[in-house]
Amino acid sequence: MFQRKPDPRSDFDREALPHMQALFGAAMRLSRREDEAADLVQETMLRAFRFWNTFMPGTYCKAWLFRILTNTFRNRYREREREHEILDEAESSDVNMERFTANGGQAIDAENALFAGMISVEVDRALRALPEEFRLAVVLADLQDFSYKEIADIMECPAGTVMSRLFRGRKMLQTMLMDYAIENGILSKAQADESNDESKPIRLDAYRNQRANKSTP
Repeated sequence: MFQRKPDPRSDFDREALPHMQALFGAAMRLSRREDEAADLVQETMLRAFRFWNTFMPGTYCKAWLFRILTNTFRNRYREREREHEILDEAESSDVNMERFTANGGQAIDAENALFAGMISVEVDRALRALPEEFRLAVVLADLQDFSYKEIADIMECPAGTVMSRLFRGRKMLQTMLMDYAIENGILSKAQADESNDESKPIRLDAYRNQRANKSTP
């Protein structure tokens, strides 16, 4: 009896296409321009389909696609030498990882107040101003909700490096957003000082939830 051969395009459409929106959102924050983000996602999907035979069914397709997106972005949008100097400086500094992991999931009232009054464009602008590797770590952890291990696989670096980049990226983001919030009366100086605790870097969880709630009918 004749048996139809498996259709790789059908499998690809089912597994990969549902992640297009998430890929585009990340690409926008990485490339900073809509046309470049669209090109980046297109190239990512073309590469993914080309190498679909290497994808292991049953594994995390979204993480696999984000790894392709990350590598494609690095190849096409490598940042200036100054960003590498910042990255080297940050990774050579001592980061108290015990405090970082202990406080990583604790949101503070000041952060919720900050995002309650912050418009999306300002958060996105601050996020895009981060150096490449820090921005990537924050996007993957706080907006796409990948675990440290998954981010380490995507970025092809040790989990400790992910934690260091995420800690420093969040602190840079916090500084930029706090300045804006104080200038525009979103936070008082006292609330900003409360948030500016070295052991509690700002996260984007509240911002991500705010965006999700706005998009829900």
